[in-house]
Amino acid sequence: MPTEEDSNQYAEASMPNIEAEVDLEDSHRYPESNSLNQPLLKRNRTLSTNPLAIVGSKVSHIESLDYEINENDLFKQDWRSRSKVQVLQYIFLKWTLACLVGLLTGLIATFINLAVENIAGYKLLAVVGYIQEKRYIAGLVYLTASNFLLTLIAAILCVCFAPTAAGPGIPEIKAYLNGVDTPNMFGATVLIVKIFGSIGAVAAGLDLGKEGPLVHIGSCIASLLGQGGPDNHRIKWRWLRYFNNDRDRRDIITCGAASGVCAAFRAPVGGVLFALEEVATWWRSALLWRSFFSTAVVVVVLRAFMEICNSGECGLFGKGGLIMFDVSGVTVKYRAMDIIPVVVIGIIGGVLGSLYNHLLHKVLRLYNLINQKGKLHKLLLSLSVSLFTSACLYGLPFLAKCTPCNSSLPESACPTNGRSGNFKQFNCPEGYYNDLATLLLTTNDDAVRNIFSTGTSSEYHPFSLLIFFTLYCILGLITFGIAVPSGLFLPIILMGSAYGRLLGVAMGSHTSIDQGLFAVLGAASLMAGSMRMTVSLCVIFLELTNNLLLLPITMIVLLIAKTVGDSFNPSIYEIILHLKGLPFLDANPEPWMRNFTVGELADAKPPVIALCGIEKVSHVVDILKNTTHNAFPVVDDGVVPPVGLADGATALHGLILRAHLVQVLKKKWFLREKRSTEEWEVREKFTSVDLAERDGKIEEVAVTSDEMEMYIDLHPLTNTTPYTVVESMSVAKAMVLFRQVGLRHLLIVPKYQAAGVPPVVGILTRQDLRSYNILSAFPHLARSKSREKGN
Repeated sequence: MPTEEDSNQYAEASMPNIEAEVDLEDSHRYPESNSLNQPLLKRNRTLSTNPLAIVGSKVSHIESLDYEINENDLFKQDWRSRSKVQVLQYIFLKWTLACLVGLLTGLIATFINLAVENIAGYKLLAVVGYIQEKRYIAGLVYLTASNFLLTLIAAILCVCFAPTAAGPGIPEIKAYLNGVDTPNMFGATVLIVKIFGSIGAVAAGLDLGKEGPLVHIGSCIASLLGQGGPDNHRIKWRWLRYFNNDRDRRDIITCGAASGVCAAFRAPVGGVLFALEEVATWWRSALLWRSFFSTAVVVVVLRAFMEICNSGECGLFGKGGLIMFDVSGVTVKYRAMDIIPVVVIGIIGGVLGSLYNHLLHKVLRLYNLINQKGKLHKLLLSLSVSLFTSACLYGLPFLAKCTPCNSSLPESACPTNGRSGNFKQFNCPEGYYNDLATLLLTTNDDAVRNIFSTGTSSEYHPFSLLIFFTLYCILGLITFGIAVPSGLFLPIILMGSAYGRLLGVAMGSHTSIDQGLFAVLGAASLMAGSMRMTVSLCVIFLELTNNLLLLPITMIVLLIAKTVGDSFNPSIYEIILHLKGLPFLDANPEPWMRNFTVGELADAKPPVIALCGIEKVSHVVDILKNTTHNAFPVVDDGVVPPVGLADGATALHGLILRAHLVQVLKKKWFLREKRSTEEWEVREKFTSVDLAERDGKIEEVAVTSDEMEMYIDLHPLTNTTPYTVVESMSVAKAMVLFRQVGLRHLLIVPKYQAAGVPPVVGILTRQDLRSYNILSAFPHLARSKSREKGN
């Protein structure tokens, strides 16, 4: 376990309280408005980085991914040697994988929905049987024991077999697509635990959804297909070598994330836009088409199984299992005055969403302290939440008054004692129903359908809606963060729909908007206020409701809620990323980064370790054993300089990765004399597939004393086209380049080229561009930042 000092690096939400270590004279010397050609401040201490982060519930060592194309001699030869047939095969296989991702995600989503609806359905039918017999204590014991057992299974799977399967997985997917290698997030074990853990947790009645886990499941399927299976049993088919790189794996995981959202809401366009707006950092038109193709396959699979299940061949599934709210047959009318309650819903959603984010942040920090104590504490925390949830779901409906059924309704519709229905009898006499039991003693998906129902203006009492809203606010805070697969979508939808419907009840006859539509707008506003999504969320709700007339007011609600929420705190996923310590690079750099150069940042780092084009084996081994750097500049001394440069210039040949150096040592590709190798010599020993492997470690390599005196020609394996920036470039501009291109290393070259001047003055990595690390090394910037906020 990390020490308290280490945990502050990745779990502290606020910036450190940096004392003023420089007197007033220094602050006048380095004013905030200095130009780039003058040093803004003096270096306080060395720029340090912490590669630790919480992935799942484990503290892991974090590295970056190589999304940049490594244009070395082997890559160029491999690309030149590809025939038209191979290029077409590569394109065809991309689309085939996209199809398989959609197909498997749709099948697994159907399996999860069938399992949840049947397990929860039979459980609730048994509870209703006890209630009809007036055996209330037995009903409570049965419900509590069933939920306890289901939660125990889900928690044991996560705690003992795949800790990274706990939670939604969306923050880690965002970090991966941003360029962070989140270990053990997409394995076969994680996939299996995520599937069965989600079934157990959702069927247990916990206040969580399967939407977030489905995004993770889709990403796991995509990753496993792209790499040919699990790490220990990977298929070595020749065609899969095309996808044995981080760049193509990023694209296929993006398709998997889009497919997961589509499977959760049956919203293909919404899934694509969710991947574009929320999880993906890098996007292009070809990826857009493949993602859309994957979601289209998911919709076809879901639709096929829904047709089968509507015929009654899926047990208790029926029309359940998917959040559907079809109001295509409902006439949506609203007047100009209805804009006022719509605006009010947006404001409430922004305020409550930011408040929910703030409180959940505190709860997650508390849970982190509990989870650090061991597996037993994780299990006890999960089971305690399950007991509390079961007691509330069963006990609170007794506080509600029985309501007589509307005489216009048929006897089969009110009251109902089945698994689903809008008018649950619960403990009421014949001809009466319990509105709170209708919302609580059912599955989460049915609860959404019930509270979204239209034409039921007198079905729910304000007191029952208030109890429902209060309960799910509490459950939404204490449930997320326990050691089970969980999603945030459904808890937020339930909370938002409750206050939306309450506002509709309060408006009464003063508005022409149905109370069910108010519930939809409330759910949308709270999701925008917490998750800060707009376009994708609008399309998802549009595809859920199946009515274009809701589009204008939904857009207004989402824009207002997001604007209000942004004025208080970041989105919930950004907060979780910060708590876990994942080095996620934001799209917008800090304003103070404009007045700070990468050259000044390089001065705060240790000197660059460069290798010669033809290097001695002993020197390479020594560097790999005594450093943790993942790339080294390759320079050539004594080259004939171009006209205009003085003799003695040093040429920058490129950048070589640590993994490639380890591969060279493993394959014993050594030279007895100091010379350059021929192209055929390299192709004899290496293939592009060999250079895609990243698992080798220097500790696993054995080199004899005779081999230590030999040489290695690094030229063929060196990326000759690394991205470089001039040392006078601002940190803000460098950060935008780093993020948009998807880099792992960014070389800093000197402004003036001359003899004796090294060709590389520094290397920037992801950790170097994080504002937390920069402000820790340069406290003057923290003071500058506080002055900006004060103004």
